[in-house]
Amino acid sequence: MGSCKVQNDKQTKSVLVHGPIIVGAGPSGLAVSACLSQQGLPSLILERSDCLASLWKHRTYDRLKLHLPKQFCELPLFGFPENFPKYPTKRQFIAYIESYASHFKIQPKFKQAVQTALFDHASGFWRVQTQDSEYISKWLVVATGENAEPVFPDVVGLDKFNGHVLHTSKYKSGSEFKNQKVLVIGCGNSGMEVSLDLCRHNAIPHMVARNSVHVLPREIFGFSTFGIAMALLRWFPLRLVDKILLLMANITLGNTDQLGLRRPKTGPIELKNITGKTPVLDVGALSQIKSGKIKVVGGVKEITKNGARFTDGQEKEIDAIILATGYKSNVPTWLKCDFFTKDGMPKTPFPNGWKGENGLYTVGFTRRGLQGTALDADKIAQDISEQWRKIKDLNNNNNNNYTSNSPSYPT
Repeated sequence: MGSCKVQNDKQTKSVLVHGPIIVGAGPSGLAVSACLSQQGLPSLILERSDCLASLWKHRTYDRLKLHLPKQFCELPLFGFPENFPKYPTKRQFIAYIESYASHFKIQPKFKQAVQTALFDHASGFWRVQTQDSEYISKWLVVATGENAEPVFPDVVGLDKFNGHVLHTSKYKSGSEFKNQKVLVIGCGNSGMEVSLDLCRHNAIPHMVARNSVHVLPREIFGFSTFGIAMALLRWFPLRLVDKILLLMANITLGNTDQLGLRRPKTGPIELKNITGKTPVLDVGALSQIKSGKIKVVGGVKEITKNGARFTDGQEKEIDAIILATGYKSNVPTWLKCDFFTKDGMPKTPFPNGWKGENGLYTVGFTRRGLQGTALDADKIAQDISEQWRKIKDLNNNNNNNYTSNSPSYPT
């Protein structure tokens, strides 16, 4: 944690932070803090929950594993343990995150939910307000990421349904749904894996595939599909790589259109870069779809008291509904500036979206997973380090009374 000074008044506590304020103690916030530490700079992480990586700890299902090999999911300066498997489990990833924070002596301030953050042009500082304190710094790093809040779709009749309804952020295991008919709304990675988990616990999942989706094998001939794609992109244009991936997917998985999973016209990598929509990396759900144990259905027209009506005219009785409808950024609800879109993503596209104006930075918004996080964390630390040194030199030259290794702060 960065050093700070505290001012008390009757209404709130003001904390002057010598170093950047980082909002969010997930992998992105920790990565920036570690890179700053490597540069010899302090930082202060504000986290609304009571733990590190709260999304992973509290909003993920038990059977979750990393979809990519561990070497593509490492944070800067500190790798996974060698004895971890190729695809670490949820618990192993959380253990890695905790070891990471311990290694770099990162100690966030927990239970500090940021209500507003704005740049004070008069003083040249960011003012970040939580429920009980105001934090002030020359730099603000937004590290809340693309997946801060669950998305709840507007489905006609959902409020009338008599059964259990929950978002995947609350789903833990299919053991709670044994022998039940479960409607899973969404066919992305979460929808596929939840459907597979339900199937393995003797539930009867019906997965809604309203939109088109790319399904790729997680591995091709024993090699990570993602790793193959990254290697090919070094030598070939993106669209050619997409064609190669789709050819290999058709050979190994077959034609998914025949299973009710229509492929988008845009290739998987190009679509991910443009929209952020991640291709599904199959870990067994497709075989259960082919066997009929996971039933793919079209769009939902209406939810009834005891089931659902679909756009193709079918009607089914349902015992429970799981919303595998993803997450969204929450930045527009608290950050008062125009650097982000209404959807909570930087207006400046990758690879330059990591830096805004007036000491504003973003990390975890690249739509490129933890690899994008690692790249941006290093850039941010380098940029702030340069400014820090300039301020330090200026302070020394002016022979002011502030500490020689800290930027000047207002009183």
